Amino acid sequence: MLRCLLIILFVSAFSLSLSAQTDNGVVKVDTNMLNPGTKNRRPDSTTVQKKHEVVKDSARLALEAMPKIALRRALIFPGLGQIYNKQAWKLPFVYGGFVGIGLVFNFYQQNYSETLTELQYRLAHNDAHKNPTFDRYPTSSIITYKDFYRRNRDLSILGGVGFYALQAIDAYVKAKFARYDINSDLSLRLSPSVQTYPYNASSSVPSLKITLSL
Repeated sequence: MLRCLLIILFVSAFSLSLSAQTDNGVVKVDTNMLNPGTKNRRPDSTTVQKKHEVVKDSARLALEAMPKIALRRALIFPGLGQIYNKQAWKLPFVYGGFVGIGLVFNFYQQNYSETLTELQYRLAHNDAHKNPTFDRYPTSSIITYKDFYRRNRDLSILGGVGFYALQAIDAYVKAKFARYDINSDLSLRLSPSVQTYPYNASSSVPSLKITLSL
């Protein structure tokens, strides 16, 4: 009986010591177990890799700036873009176009003013005529002529704006293609040739070689 009591006391004391060690111990938790996705994770190469910068020399920067300079000068004053591109021979066409558009505008504006004045006079004086030039024309015709001249006058203004934009575009395009060698030497030459296949060096086939010079 005494032996049984001793055995029970020994087992109870051993169990209490194990429980105390478990409570007072330090438990280490592997962070990889909590976040499995973070194990052996490498930084994304797209976030680390820096974008390569293109280094441009002064000559290339000057060529790229030419179209903007030519466009800016052409917008400031017509013809300056062509002078910048060393195409002074285009100036007669540029200024001739503006002179022509100006003459057209003046023609329609003058006739519009005359018909408008005649129409206003007739409406204010019970259809009486003011300008002898329009004596044979009824009031309805005067109205038609007035609208015709006004419409074409407005179209001439739009034509002037379009021609102004056209000469600026011409200066820009010429400066844009200044870096390319564009000449009139366009030739096509045919010459006989022999073609050898890489998988069978012993076999050669006569062929025709076409050379295009740009």
